[in-house]
Amino acid sequence: MTGEDELEALRQAMPPTAPSNASVDWDQFGRSWGKEFPSDYCRFIDVYGYGSIERYLAVLKPEPEGTVTENSDMANETEVAREAWSWVRKAPELAEARPELIAWGGDASADLLCWDASDEDPGRWPVLVYNRDDGLWRRYDCGMVQFLVRVLRGGFDECPLGDL
Repeated sequence: MTGEDELEALRQAMPPTAPSNASVDWDQFGRSWGKEFPSDYCRFIDVYGYGSIERYLAVLKPEPEGTVTENSDMANETEVAREAWSWVRKAPELAEARPELIAWGGDASADLLCWDASDEDPGRWPVLVYNRDDGLWRRYDCGMVQFLVRVLRGGFDECPLGDL
Protein backbone atom coordinates (compact mmCIF):
# COMPACT_ATOMS: atom_id res chain seq x y z
CA MET A 1 0.00 0.00 0.00
CA THR A 2 1.40 3.41 -0.95
CA GLY A 3 1.44 6.41 1.36
CA GLU A 4 -1.50 7.96 -0.53
CA ASP A 5 -3.46 4.70 -0.26
CA GLU A 6 -2.77 4.58 3.47
CA LEU A 7 -3.91 8.18 3.93
CA GLU A 8 -7.07 7.42 1.93
CA ALA A 9 -7.69 4.35 4.13
CA LEU A 10 -7.33 6.59 7.17
CA ARG A 11 -9.74 9.13 5.65
CA GLN A 12 -12.25 6.27 5.26
CA ALA A 13 -11.77 5.12 8.85
CA MET A 14 -11.53 8.61 10.30
CA PRO A 15 -12.84 11.38 8.04
CA PRO A 16 -11.34 14.80 8.80
CA THR A 17 -13.85 16.95 10.67
CA ALA A 18 -12.03 20.29 10.43
CA PRO A 19 -9.11 21.86 8.58
CA SER A 20 -5.64 21.16 9.91
CA ASN A 21 -4.63 23.25 12.92
CA ALA A 22 -0.98 23.18 11.88
CA SER A 23 1.05 25.12 9.37
CA VAL A 24 4.50 23.59 9.23
CA ASP A 25 7.56 24.63 7.27
CA TRP A 26 8.69 21.02 6.77
CA ASP A 27 12.18 21.98 5.55
CA GLN A 28 12.84 24.10 8.63
CA PHE A 29 11.26 21.48 10.88
CA GLY A 30 13.46 18.75 9.39
CA ARG A 31 16.61 20.86 9.69
CA SER A 32 15.97 21.38 13.40
CA TRP A 33 15.89 17.60 13.93
CA GLY A 34 18.72 17.00 11.46
CA LYS A 35 16.58 14.81 9.17
CA GLU A 36 13.58 14.67 6.89
CA PHE A 37 10.38 13.28 8.37
CA PRO A 38 8.20 10.55 6.89
CA SER A 39 5.95 11.82 4.12
CA ASP A 40 2.92 10.01 5.59
CA TYR A 41 3.36 11.99 8.82
CA CYS A 42 3.70 15.28 6.92
CA ARG A 43 0.57 14.54 4.89
CA PHE A 44 -1.30 13.50 8.07
CA ILE A 45 -0.43 16.80 9.78
CA ASP A 46 -1.33 18.76 6.63
CA VAL A 47 -4.77 17.06 6.50
CA TYR A 48 -5.64 16.46 10.16
CA GLY A 49 -3.28 18.57 12.20
CA TYR A 50 -2.24 17.49 15.67
CA GLY A 51 -4.26 16.71 18.76
CA SER A 52 -6.63 14.13 20.16
CA ILE A 53 -8.38 11.29 18.38
CA GLU A 54 -11.51 10.30 20.30
CA ARG A 55 -10.02 11.72 23.50
CA TYR A 56 -7.74 8.68 23.70
CA LEU A 57 -4.95 8.83 21.14
CA ALA A 58 -2.92 12.01 20.58
CA VAL A 59 -0.75 13.00 17.66
CA LEU A 60 1.85 15.42 18.97
CA LYS A 61 2.34 18.93 17.66
CA PRO A 62 5.29 18.99 15.24
CA GLU A 63 7.90 21.12 16.96
CA PRO A 64 11.53 21.90 16.27
CA GLU A 65 13.96 19.81 18.27
CA GLY A 66 15.05 21.57 21.42
CA THR A 67 11.73 23.39 21.87
CA VAL A 68 11.26 24.15 25.54
CA THR A 69 7.90 25.61 26.39
CA GLU A 70 5.01 24.65 28.61
CA ASN A 71 3.39 22.91 25.64
CA SER A 72 6.40 21.42 23.85
CA ASP A 73 4.88 17.98 23.45
CA MET A 74 7.05 16.45 20.72
CA ALA A 75 10.33 17.60 22.24
CA ASN A 76 9.31 16.67 25.78
CA GLU A 77 7.85 13.28 24.86
CA THR A 78 10.95 12.46 22.82
CA GLU A 79 13.08 13.05 25.91
CA VAL A 80 10.71 10.92 28.01
CA ALA A 81 10.89 8.14 25.42
CA ARG A 82 14.68 8.23 25.24
CA GLU A 83 14.89 8.00 29.02
CA ALA A 84 12.34 5.18 29.14
CA TRP A 85 14.27 3.24 26.51
CA SER A 86 17.23 3.01 28.88
CA TRP A 87 15.37 1.13 31.60
CA VAL A 88 12.13 -0.36 30.21
CA ARG A 89 11.93 -3.99 29.06
CA LYS A 90 11.98 -4.63 25.34
CA ALA A 91 10.48 -7.31 23.11
CA PRO A 92 13.14 -9.91 22.21
CA GLU A 93 13.72 -8.50 18.70
CA LEU A 94 14.65 -5.15 20.29
CA ALA A 95 17.05 -6.52 22.90
CA GLU A 96 20.17 -5.23 21.15
CA ALA A 97 18.57 -2.31 19.32
CA ARG A 98 19.88 1.23 19.71
CA PRO A 99 17.12 3.29 18.10
CA GLU A 100 17.09 7.00 17.50
CA LEU A 101 13.72 7.72 19.07
CA ILE A 102 11.45 10.58 18.05
CA ALA A 103 8.02 10.68 19.67
CA TRP A 104 5.02 11.39 17.46
CA GLY A 105 2.13 10.40 19.70
CA GLY A 106 0.78 9.05 22.93
CA ASP A 107 -2.46 7.96 24.48
CA ALA A 108 -4.60 8.26 27.59
CA SER A 109 -2.86 5.15 28.97
CA ALA A 110 0.43 7.11 28.90
CA ASP A 111 1.84 4.87 26.16
CA LEU A 112 4.55 6.39 23.97
CA LEU A 113 4.36 6.22 20.18
CA CYS A 114 7.69 6.83 18.48
CA TRP A 115 9.69 6.25 15.36
CA ASP A 116 13.06 4.61 15.23
CA ALA A 117 14.62 7.34 13.11
CA SER A 118 17.94 5.52 12.67
CA ASP A 119 17.46 4.82 8.95
CA GLU A 120 18.44 7.60 6.54
CA ASP A 121 15.18 6.95 4.64
CA PRO A 122 12.29 8.27 6.76
CA GLY A 123 9.91 6.10 4.73
CA ARG A 124 11.49 3.10 6.45
CA TRP A 125 11.13 4.31 10.05
CA PRO A 126 9.23 1.70 12.05
CA VAL A 127 6.89 2.60 14.88
CA LEU A 128 8.10 1.73 18.37
CA VAL A 129 5.50 1.65 21.14
CA TYR A 130 6.08 1.67 24.85
CA ASN A 131 2.94 0.07 26.24
CA ARG A 132 2.85 0.98 29.93
CA ASP A 133 0.30 -1.73 30.74
CA ASP A 134 2.79 -4.37 29.59
CA GLY A 135 5.85 -2.36 30.64
CA LEU A 136 7.38 -3.27 27.28
CA TRP A 137 8.70 -1.65 24.09
CA ARG A 138 7.56 -3.28 20.83
CA ARG A 139 8.36 -2.64 17.17
CA TYR A 140 5.77 -2.37 14.39
CA ASP A 141 7.16 -2.46 10.86
CA CYS A 142 4.87 0.14 9.38
CA GLY A 143 4.66 3.89 9.15
CA MET A 144 2.65 6.18 11.38
CA VAL A 145 -0.44 6.40 9.15
CA GLN A 146 -0.55 2.65 8.52
CA PHE A 147 -0.17 2.11 12.27
CA LEU A 148 -3.17 4.37 12.92
CA VAL A 149 -5.26 2.63 10.26
CA ARG A 150 -4.45 -0.77 11.73
CA VAL A 151 -5.28 0.42 15.27
CA LEU A 152 -8.60 1.91 14.15
CA ARG A 153 -9.53 -1.20 12.17
CA GLY A 154 -8.33 -3.70 14.80
CA GLY A 155 -5.68 -4.91 12.34
CA PHE A 156 -3.10 -6.12 14.86
CA ASP A 157 -3.14 -9.58 16.43
CA GLU A 158 -3.02 -7.81 19.79
CA CYS A 159 -3.75 -4.15 20.29
CA PRO A 160 -0.43 -2.32 20.66
CA LEU A 161 -1.99 0.27 22.97
CA GLY A 162 -2.82 -0.09 26.62
CA ASP A 163 -6.19 0.07 28.29
CA LEU A 164 -8.08 0.10 24.97
